[in-house]
Amino acid sequence: MMNAEHIATPTGKIADFRFNPREQERIQSLFKMMPPGQSALDVGARDGYLSMRLTEHYASVTALDLEMPQIQNPRIQCVQGDITKLPLPSGAFDLVLCAEVLEHIPPDGLRQACAELMRVSKKHVLIGVPYRQDLREGRTSCRSCGRKNPPWGHVNTFDRAKLESLFQGMSVAQALYVGSAKHGTNFLSAYLSDLAGNPYGTYQQEERCVNCGSKLVAPGNRNLIEKSAAFAAERIKSLQTRLQQPRPLWIHILFTRP
Repeated sequence: MMNAEHIATPTGKIADFRFNPREQERIQSLFKMMPPGQSALDVGARDGYLSMRLTEHYASVTALDLEMPQIQNPRIQCVQGDITKLPLPSGAFDLVLCAEVLEHIPPDGLRQACAELMRVSKKHVLIGVPYRQDLREGRTSCRSCGRKNPPWGHVNTFDRAKLESLFQGMSVAQALYVGSAKHGTNFLSAYLSDLAGNPYGTYQQEERCVNCGSKLVAPGNRNLIEKSAAFAAERIKSLQTRLQQPRPLWIHILFTRP
């Protein structure tokens, strides 16, 4: 087992993200659900933070992403691959971890992606996704093609029933709802935000326009109508939020083979 001090620490913007309280709560929830085993696959490894944390629990860890992960750790094998066609043998891993990935998969490939996660798993699949995310909130407008984009490049929304339908053939060993916040929007607020050019969207995201592939850029100078529409949209959403009950930010489910 590798001690925590032997795990590389993120720096810069990624560190700000990894060590904010909500992100730490999400990560701690995932690791509370880790089943015993010898081998683990981290699908969507990104900066490798979760892959390195997995070495605390598993003797062998494989990190996979669309681009080859750059993780300097002798106990981690890095693999480039697509979740809808994993370049890995069937039943190869005691645990397959897929967190904050499925919401990004194009809807027409989502069921195939889940089938691949099950195929390479020997026993367990651990899934983490945003819970009932309102994809109208925080969406952006592309300055190149003029079309709307969902926040953070998320094109799917999930609840427990949808996840269970995607992982038929496996049973739920554990399910946790993580975080709590009042979030969401409404038809009128979303309409006014679109009219204003979505100035408060998630333009800091790395993901490009899902329609044309251009970099997303926040609107510059706005006219009076756009400014008024943006103000009204935020005001209406604020009034709605006061009446809402908090709900979870994420759902984590550990699936297991019967």
